[in-house]
Amino acid sequence: MKAIIQKDPDTPRSLELAEVDQPELQPGEVLLKVHYAGVNRADILQTQGNYPPPAGASELLGLECAGTIADAGDTDFEVGQEFAALLAGGAYAEYVAVPAGQLLPIPEGYSLEHAASVVEVACTVWSNIAMEAGLHEGQTILIHGGGGGIGTFAIQVAKALGAKVAVTAGSAEKLETCRKLGADILINYHEQDFAEVLKNSCDVILDIIGAKYLKQNIKALAKDGHMVTIGLQGGTKEELNMGILVAKRLTLQGTTLRARSLEDKAAIVRDTVDNVWPWLADGTVRHHWHATYPLAEAAEAHAALDSGEVTGTLVLEVAD
Repeated sequence: MKAIIQKDPDTPRSLELAEVDQPELQPGEVLLKVHYAGVNRADILQTQGNYPPPAGASELLGLECAGTIADAGDTDFEVGQEFAALLAGGAYAEYVAVPAGQLLPIPEGYSLEHAASVVEVACTVWSNIAMEAGLHEGQTILIHGGGGGIGTFAIQVAKALGAKVAVTAGSAEKLETCRKLGADILINYHEQDFAEVLKNSCDVILDIIGAKYLKQNIKALAKDGHMVTIGLQGGTKEELNMGILVAKRLTLQGTTLRARSLEDKAAIVRDTVDNVWPWLADGTVRHHWHATYPLAEAAEAHAALDSGEVTGTLVLEVAD
């Protein structure tokens, strides 16, 4: 099959289309013919050597896709059925092996193209702000990177849960996008200190920055606040005043979706489909898809995402 490989491990953009072996199915897996694959920042981190796949997972890039079953293996699914899929790797290819518990129905009203980039963001957002942090009506959430794929989705899910939403973003254009999606408090991090604006008021923080924002995040958290860190764009090390942590009864949590067990992923997939898919179907939550690139232009898609100018998500077309 054809797939994207990284020709030079020291050159993140050395992504080329090449012939590789098709994956062999393990018990409980199906072979999915990939029509479209989602592009995520995690893919860029992998090309930089900073986010290797879990042991036993495909070395190929790609954490989500949408397509049709080419081989149902030992499962009860049928050849030709359309699904989206949550993956530990392998989406940047014509075929990928998928554990049955990580298949998701195509949301009502969505095409395969549109569905290909909604899985990772939906499962990430729902598992962290709802399943882990327990965000509910009347609470205030701060979402960093409000104009990105995770941010634009998280704003809408938080509003659907009845929360007040604050966001940070780096441009007036991105903040306007956040406003249109329902964000209540708009903070340009180049011009304002979000910790001062939100001091002691945030019940939940969805953090993609890490160390750089740690002290400010703790200042912004209300008593009994819960911060979930899902990204480390601002580094990994910072001093922490444990006295503030104790006095405010804070919960600081780090999570990752990719390395979870098959059982955990299957549970997250079920909960996400049960709760988020109806919102996608009725328009309560709208997935913002930015652009589609041919599979052979994966390097260009990575460059676009890395530029910071993308609002929403990107997709690779593998098969029409």
